[in-house]
Amino acid sequence: MLYFCGVLGIEDPPRAGVKEAVISCKRAGITVRMITGDNILTAKKIARDLTILTEGGIAMEGPEFAKLDFKSLDNILPRLQVLARSSPQDKLILVQRLRTLGEVVAVTGDGTNDAPALKEADVGLSMGICGTDVAKKASKIVILDDNFTSIVKSVKWGRSVYDNIRKFLQFQLTVNVVALLVAFWGAVFQFGTPLTAVQLLWVNLIMDTLAALAFSTERPTDELLNRRPYGRTGQLISAVMWRNIISMSIYQFTILMVLLFAIDSHGNHFIIPGADDGKLYHGQANVHFTIIFNTFVFCQVFNEFNSRKCDRKENVFEDLFTNYMFIIIVLVTIGFQFLCVQLFGPFTKTLPLNFNQWMLSVTFGFLCIPFAAIVRMVITPCIPIDPFELPANDDNPFLPSKDDLTIKK
Repeated sequence: MLYFCGVLGIEDPPRAGVKEAVISCKRAGITVRMITGDNILTAKKIARDLTILTEGGIAMEGPEFAKLDFKSLDNILPRLQVLARSSPQDKLILVQRLRTLGEVVAVTGDGTNDAPALKEADVGLSMGICGTDVAKKASKIVILDDNFTSIVKSVKWGRSVYDNIRKFLQFQLTVNVVALLVAFWGAVFQFGTPLTAVQLLWVNLIMDTLAALAFSTERPTDELLNRRPYGRTGQLISAVMWRNIISMSIYQFTILMVLLFAIDSHGNHFIIPGADDGKLYHGQANVHFTIIFNTFVFCQVFNEFNSRKCDRKENVFEDLFTNYMFIIIVLVTIGFQFLCVQLFGPFTKTLPLNFNQWMLSVTFGFLCIPFAAIVRMVITPCIPIDPFELPANDDNPFLPSKDDLTIKK
């Protein structure tokens, strides 16, 4: 007699947080595909649970995949989401075809057989715990905890580093353009060089060292995952950044030229009471050129705040107090500028300024912020929207709905 005692099932559920990580990747414009050696029924069940396999997506087996020619393969690739019973060669072919179509491909793997695909991909990610040495050497990134959620963190930090570089470039190019124009026009109109070599060295220190440190300490935010990746076609300096650089350069150059040329026929300054024409001093320290130098530096100090945003966002003070290093560097810059002007005159060729003259310099510098805000509001509609600024995946019918892409806490 046969007795039915029961059924035993073994389940290997996904790790906690993997579903949310997949949703975050999709929200960031990253297409997630599952390539596995498991049975296709098992692969489809797990893929649906993780929102990898969606309505309209394709799940197929490796033997069927291997029979496709390149034309047929290219036609199904946009919808291919699950590849089950696959071989290492299938994985390699998939990576190669995606790269041929211009996609940026990241691949995860842990076995020796995964090494060709890891090496072929733009970014190979191997497992630090269960991964073989061959896989680790073939990859560019090793995930130390073998957790898919770490990929989301790496994407977020990678985008943050990229944005910080753009912020620094936006700031640096503005400083360079204004410094060159001031030196050129000063020489053309026989004022000599309003900014001396030592003063330019100090400005260069602000630009290259302190500003780089300030921008590099901007921490990533979850908002970075709400846009498309730049991929191979993204420009390092966007149209919005050129707008910011050119408009701010025009403002600063105009202010400095007004301070330089606002002299009457007797050599008296219209804006700075008690200041004489700087070119009468033949390279000696004078109040006229000191205020130009001081105003130039404070324009850069306040433009650091404007440069914290290199996209269409209008609030340059957003998340400011989460980056204490940025605030400290701004305060240190102001402190050193005060010492340069008030105490280090013999070295910097400056004269001590009174309170009103300091307020004049600070005011002209501070006006960089409202001027930039006006430019963002007035000129932005005239610039075509960069497709990478749009929310990711809003036009892909094979991804979950916006409600599904919202992580519920």
